[in-house]
Amino acid sequence: MPDKRKEDNNKKPDERARSGEKVRPVSTVDKQPRHTDDSGSFFDLRTKSGQILFMAVTITAVTLVQCLPKESLKSLLRLEYPTQPCKPDVQFVEKKVFSTEPRPTYWIYGRNPTGGHLLHVHNVLQRLGIEQTTNDTNEWDLLWAHDYPFRQINLQRMKPHQLVNHFPGSGYITNKVDLSTTRLPYIPAAFKLPAEASLFREYATANPGKKFVQKNNQHRHIQIKGMEEIDFNSNDTFIQEFIDDPFLVDGYKFDIGVYTVITSIDPLRVYIYKGDILFRYCPVPYYPFNASNVDKYIVGDDYLPTWEVPSLKQYYEKFGFGMKDSFDAYVRSTGQDPDVIWQQVEDAIRTLILKKEPLLAALLPRYANRKNFFEMMRFDLVVDKHLKVFLMEANMSPNLSSAHFKPNRLLYEQVIYNLFQLVGVGSSIRRDSFRKRATEAEAMVSSVKNIAVSANQCSELPCMESCAPVECQLCTTCLEENRVADLHRAYREHLNRGDMKRIFPVPKADQHKVDYDILTASNQLMSKWFEEKCKVDHSYC
Repeated sequence: MPDKRKEDNNKKPDERARSGEKVRPVSTVDKQPRHTDDSGSFFDLRTKSGQILFMAVTITAVTLVQCLPKESLKSLLRLEYPTQPCKPDVQFVEKKVFSTEPRPTYWIYGRNPTGGHLLHVHNVLQRLGIEQTTNDTNEWDLLWAHDYPFRQINLQRMKPHQLVNHFPGSGYITNKVDLSTTRLPYIPAAFKLPAEASLFREYATANPGKKFVQKNNQHRHIQIKGMEEIDFNSNDTFIQEFIDDPFLVDGYKFDIGVYTVITSIDPLRVYIYKGDILFRYCPVPYYPFNASNVDKYIVGDDYLPTWEVPSLKQYYEKFGFGMKDSFDAYVRSTGQDPDVIWQQVEDAIRTLILKKEPLLAALLPRYANRKNFFEMMRFDLVVDKHLKVFLMEANMSPNLSSAHFKPNRLLYEQVIYNLFQLVGVGSSIRRDSFRKRATEAEAMVSSVKNIAVSANQCSELPCMESCAPVECQLCTTCLEENRVADLHRAYREHLNRGDMKRIFPVPKADQHKVDYDILTASNQLMSKWFEEKCKVDHSYC
């Protein structure tokens, strides 16, 4: 029925009249449009849809306000277009986090530990990742002592990984009196005063043409003196023969400084730095000779450097050679062989250290670990006109400062760098201490196969059954633990030697210069190991 009424209502009045329906007059009230609340209820907070819309609009407005920069908001309020892109006005606080990775540490001992004379030592150590610390802690890895440390510091209980750049008793080598009065072919005759005054007079009488200098053990003041000028009662001096016919370059006398490293005592291992040699020339020509002018024959702090010697300057500056190579070129230009000099230099240094080794070895048992020490010294030598070499002194803490001669910086830093590489201070493997690394890392550097020698001999009789025969002592099955450690160190030194040359155990070419039978058992064993390694690898020769 509702549908019927709807259809009736849709009929026009004329149609209703023809159908007989009664037509009601239309009032003016019916002609007015009806108003409903459907359109307004969408924004009405009393309705659910109005509440949802209100919340959406509010959130959108808040987001837009946060999105707009302050200046943009102001421009909008002034009915201006914003000039900045819409970005949240958020302040970021950057927090820097500093992480310090542990590194090996070193400290300096000496009367002036902060002095500029140690600048290059600091430079090299820091480049190697070794950090400086103070002596108020026992957790250090390296002690660099400019002065002899053993009288002032108790180092007898050092930890196995700690290193010191001097051996106990190194003064037996570097003490001027002890060195000069050692009776060796390369050392000019010398006599202690006053104990050997009578021996000196006998020698001077037997050699009337020789000159002599009186030297002090504590400083470098040296001057030629006649017999009547010598103070025979001085306890701090000694008398030494003067080499009065020196080899000259452009008329200048010179001395040569050879940087030498001892890495082990009994078994002894000695290296020299072959990258260059320090040459120092007297500032005044030797002739005409005048004994009162010490600048003619004594090398002082203001010596003449290689790059100011006329015949050497072109080699050093124009072609870039070092001091040694420049000197060698000059010697060859005179028709002589410089190798004659360098063979004697190596033999002189080796002979002296072998002579003094028992004195140092006797002191090592006082210390917990004899592997805590290494030594770098500089031997000073002179050459006469016949190219004969004379060993004059050894410096325990040689000058490594280039403050006076800037070009020497490279020499000093290369010497120090090669020293640290040789003794294991410098390492390509990251570490936070010199402490022994994990077994896998240690084996990566050197393992049993790297120290094993004499394969055929060790795999046959009698070595298969006994370690007693001398020829079986290097078999890995016969080696004691401390010997194994010695060989690992020798192997690693060989790998890391850089510009260091081993002069003991003697290379194959110089074996005739050392009496093998007088060596200690440890030195014989180490020498034999290098000899066996030489058979399969010529770099050991």
